[in-house]
Formats: sequence, structure tokens, C-alpha cells
Amino acid sequence: MAGLVLAAGLLLHPVPAAAATAVPPIGGAVVRGFDPPAQPWLSGHRGVDLLGKVGEPVLAVMAGRVTYSGTLAGRGVVVVSHGSLRTTYLPVTPGVSVGAEVTAGEVIGGLAGGHTCPGGTCLHWGLKRGDEYLDPLSLLGDTALRLLPADAEDQVADIVRYRAAAIAEGGKLPGLLSSPADAEVGSKFGMRLHPIFHEWRLHNGVDLGAKCGSPIRAAAPGRVVRVSYDSASGHRLEIDHGEVGGHHLRTGYLHATGYSVRVGQTVKRGQMVGRVGTTGWSTGCHLHFITWLDGSYTDPERFL
Repeated sequence: MAGLVLAAGLLLHPVPAAAATAVPPIGGAVVRGFDPPAQPWLSGHRGVDLLGKVGEPVLAVMAGRVTYSGTLAGRGVVVVSHGSLRTTYLPVTPGVSVGAEVTAGEVIGGLAGGHTCPGGTCLHWGLKRGDEYLDPLSLLGDTALRLLPADAEDQVADIVRYRAAAIAEGGKLPGLLSSPADAEVGSKFGMRLHPIFHEWRLHNGVDLGAKCGSPIRAAAPGRVVRVSYDSASGHRLEIDHGEVGGHHLRTGYLHATGYSVRVGQTVKRGQMVGRVGTTGWSTGCHLHFITWLDGSYTDPERFL
């Protein structure tokens, strides 16, 4: 299995009869497969690592009952019992409570940062029967994961290096983010004469001149870290998207009529999160859209 990356389709292992309705917990490739140690006390890989994005929904692979939902060694963990089998998912932002009954494919949390792998962030997915570790891929039957070419991991790493270089050099990565509103960019990022205070200030984002009441959508998958109101920003939302090319990315959405998401909630790219408004220091209906890299303002048009 060394040197191989896996993605959806080729049956690799015998399937337990009880797993007929199992689904993958996320849709990404298997970056590292199951490699159990020869003896319990030796090192090995007691599960599989699936490539994903921070904030991506993590699904229960089968119906069962949540037996753990919390933090272990600084990482969020969810454990689901399926009779004699248990599946584990980490690192996650848990979205279920202990004792909850879940169905196959039900969202149990969002992928959290902290488990890096070639291509970005991974979910570590485990399977146990009693004290014995089993290969989680054996649950998936005809929907199990396919082998990709042996150089696929190198291809993913090349993409990561390209993104890191482009960001470090101040270059553009068009399409990394989708437009959060159905409108063209009006006022651009940079120094400008403030329309209210009539003095030169940094315009720390871009203005999208969408109609009041039109949808605001998440520009990328992530986790909501702020929903607030203040006299300058009006209704404000911030979403954490984790690492991109080795840099931390966050987006902000200002002046809305309000938001339909809450702090801690995971969102998908394109998911409606609120509606355009003109709250706070605003001269008309628009969305003020901000991007931060490693905590510093950067031009959102680099990524749109």
C-alpha cells in the first residue's frame, strides 16, 4: 500500500454483511491506508486518512449511537457504536451529543484542522471490533475507494506547492473562492476616499453591489467563527477556511440584513448564509467582502 493514494471506486477488501448501507465519511481520496502493527504495542496506522477541507461535513458511515463526542489530546473526536463495531472520526468539530441515534450519511460534525497530510487537511477514520483494529475501507463494499496512479500523491503535493508559491509571491489563485454575492465588484481593495468621512483610508475588502435581500453565500467551505453586529460593520459574519497552501484563510461579510448561521456551524461553498443589506456605515445596498491571510488583509480579487 506504500506510495499509493486512494479515491472512490475499486473494491479492496471483503465487506462485513452488516455494512451494506455504509457510506464514506467524506468524499476525498485516501492519502494513507490501513497499516496495522504486527504487535499491539508497535507503531502503525490503525485507520485511514481521507483528504478533505476544514469545515467539510463529516458523515456517520452507518446507523448507530454516539458513544463519545468531545476532545481527546486536544483534538475533537466522535465515536459511533454499531453493535459489535465502533467507528471513530478525528479531528472534528462535533455536531452531535453522546446518546444520539444517527443514520448512515447523517452529519456528525465538521472536519477540523490539526491533522495535516499531502494536499491539506485529513480526516482520520478508524474501525474497531472490541480491542481489534480493522480496516475501515472494508465497510464500503461496492462503494469502496479506488486506487489512483502511484504518482497521485505527488500531483496533490505539486498543487499545494503551487498554491503556497502563488500566495507567497502575492499572485492570484482565481477560483479558490466563489463570489459571495450575485454582483460585480464595485469599490476595490486599497486606499480610497471614504464615502462617509471624506478622508483617505484603507478599503480592506471589496464591495459587491448586490440588491438588498439577495442571497449572501459562503465563498468556500469552512466554519463560522463570528456572527455579530456593530455600528460600523452592521451585521457581520466571519468564516474560517483553515489552511490554503500553508497559509490560514478567513473571509468576512459585512452590512447584511442578518445571517442564518451560528458560530461553530460548518458551511459548504455556495451555501446561503444571509441576505444583503445596508446596515452599519453604509451608503446603499451592498456586501463588503473581506479576506485575511494569516490574519492580514489581502485583496479578495486575488482568489475570485
